[in-house]
Amino acid sequence: MRIVLLGAPGSGKGTQASRLKKQLEVPHISTGDLLRAAVAAGSPLGRKAKAVMDAGQLVSDDIMLGMLEERLTQPDARNGFILDGYPRNLAQVEALDALLTRLHQPLDVVVKLNVPGEEIVGRCEIRFKAEGRADDNPEVVRKRLQVYAEQTAPVADWYQRHDMLRAVDGVGSLDEVFQRILDVLPGDRLAANG
Repeated sequence: MRIVLLGAPGSGKGTQASRLKKQLEVPHISTGDLLRAAVAAGSPLGRKAKAVMDAGQLVSDDIMLGMLEERLTQPDARNGFILDGYPRNLAQVEALDALLTRLHQPLDVVVKLNVPGEEIVGRCEIRFKAEGRADDNPEVVRKRLQVYAEQTAPVADWYQRHDMLRAVDGVGSLDEVFQRILDVLPGDRLAANG
C-alpha cells in the first residue's frame, strides 16, 4: 500500500506512521530522516543538501525529489510505503505524482490527520517541557501551524479533488486514531497486505 500521511506538526503523523509500518509491512519514509541520513552518509545528493543547509537555505525540491526517488527504488519499498513530510506544496504534489507515475507506483490513498491547533500547541508544550526541543516551543509551534495551513491546505484540496484524500480525526487515544486510519484505507489493498 502506498500512502501519503498529511497533518500539521505535532498531529501524530510519526507515531501513527510507525504503527502503520508494522501493520502493513512497508517502510515509513520521512523526508526529514531521508535528508539527515543522506547528509550523514555523504552521498552526492547529501553533499548538495548539506551545502544548501550550511548556507542557511531550504533544500530545493529537486534535491528532495532525487533523494525520494533513490529511496522509493530500494527493494523494501516495492510493496508500498508511508510517506511523511512530503508533499508540502502544490509543486511537490505535481513532482511526486510524476515520479510515482514514472516508477509505476501510484498512490493508494492520502490520509490527513485533523487535530485542532490549540490541541497541537498543548501536545507540543508537554513535549517541550519534557524534552526541551526548540521547535516545540508554543510560539514556534503557532508559527509552524500558520505556515502549514498556508502551504499544505492546497495540497489537501488537490488530493480531495482527485478523490484520494481521507480525513481522520486525530484526537483521541493512539489506538483510537490508529483504528480510524485503518478504517479509511482501501479494503482490497489492506487485505492484500494484512
